[in-house]
Amino acid sequence: MGKKIQLVYATPEGELRLEPELRALAAAGEEYWELTGDDLIPLPPGASLFCLPERQPLGLEDATGEVAIIDEPGLTAVAAILPQGYTRTLLPAYRRRPGAPPLPLFGYTAVAAMDGDLYVAARQTDEDEKWNPLVYNTPDLPGLIQKKLAAHPANRILRQLAKCAREYRCFTAQNIFYRRWEGGIPVSPGCNARCLGCISKQAAECCPSPQGRIAFRPSVAEVVEVALPHLSAVDAIISFGQGCEGEPLLAWEVIKEAITALRRETAGGTININTNAGLPDVLAALAGAGLDSARISLFSADPAAYRLYHRPQGYSLEEVGASIDRLRRESVFVALNLLVMPGFTDLKSQMEKFFAFLAAHPVNMIQLRNLNIDPELLWERLKKGGLDLSGEPAGISTFLAELGKRFPELLVGNYSRAVPKHAE
Repeated sequence: MGKKIQLVYATPEGELRLEPELRALAAAGEEYWELTGDDLIPLPPGASLFCLPERQPLGLEDATGEVAIIDEPGLTAVAAILPQGYTRTLLPAYRRRPGAPPLPLFGYTAVAAMDGDLYVAARQTDEDEKWNPLVYNTPDLPGLIQKKLAAHPANRILRQLAKCAREYRCFTAQNIFYRRWEGGIPVSPGCNARCLGCISKQAAECCPSPQGRIAFRPSVAEVVEVALPHLSAVDAIISFGQGCEGEPLLAWEVIKEAITALRRETAGGTININTNAGLPDVLAALAGAGLDSARISLFSADPAAYRLYHRPQGYSLEEVGASIDRLRRESVFVALNLLVMPGFTDLKSQMEKFFAFLAAHPVNMIQLRNLNIDPELLWERLKKGGLDLSGEPAGISTFLAELGKRFPELLVGNYSRAVPKHAE
């Protein structure tokens, strides 16, 4: 682009400022990268800007090319939180003040300015208008929620989804009330993993979870009451395994009975599960009942890194691979929910292990997800676990290009797709 790329920071009042003497920096892992025009896209509609408390802004001095810190009380680094459909490529650069608490669980993206306009280090990786923030939180939503609650006053799932739709502004919860597209149905209060970036339950010494977890076990009747009318909508998906619950496979009996009951009534829509895939036999049973698609969360295909992040209880990455193989044999559409972290996902060692995993356990789709976590907390935990993080990151754009080159038939995007029953 040839334009000067300036550092952006925030005042104690939350006002954005541009620093004319400092060029913008970003981070990949624990390395700093000078931002270039090729790294940046305009701030997308629906993105949010965050001040990073107790994080000092960093930039590059024009004259010397040295890293400079803005060390004034109250001035903080700034990051963007991207809407769905965008994958971040670099993290914000900052220096944490001593004693600063961990950041909340969001996907922090580097921000810069050119000619007074804001840009982010990201790529648009999907174009589905169904997840445009402008079509959510509409004026008619409160009335739709009240109407459905009044029609089903005893349904605890709907009461939970009303909370998620109003307080957390969850799109899959809101879709149940809009009666369209992908609607979430939480079923499990428990989990067999302790993921570092779990958004519904965190250890006390970590970071606050942005939402609470359901505290009840729904009945089959409650699930069917919510799911059956939704499946008749256009491009309808019902998804088990939401941000407000644990691992849905721990409630598999309820899910299996519900799928069986639903498929007795309708062949419409897609029945999906978002899962850690730690129980291959259970997933095979759900596939036999009529499960259409599965989205499997994966931070890394390196067994050591997988264990350090997901902290599985009673299963390992080996079971995840076995689950993929069994689901594909049952013609279930399988997507990997890849938790992308610049400076880790694009390490050469991680890329090679991921590509080898894909070759051994083929899937239909990769869904890219910006990992929601404090980057420094992640690096600290991984290094404490003995993981080797050496090597220069290749860049997320390079990772995506290599993924497309090696697996040209693989669908890559951000969103779940409605698929025909037993799609190949």
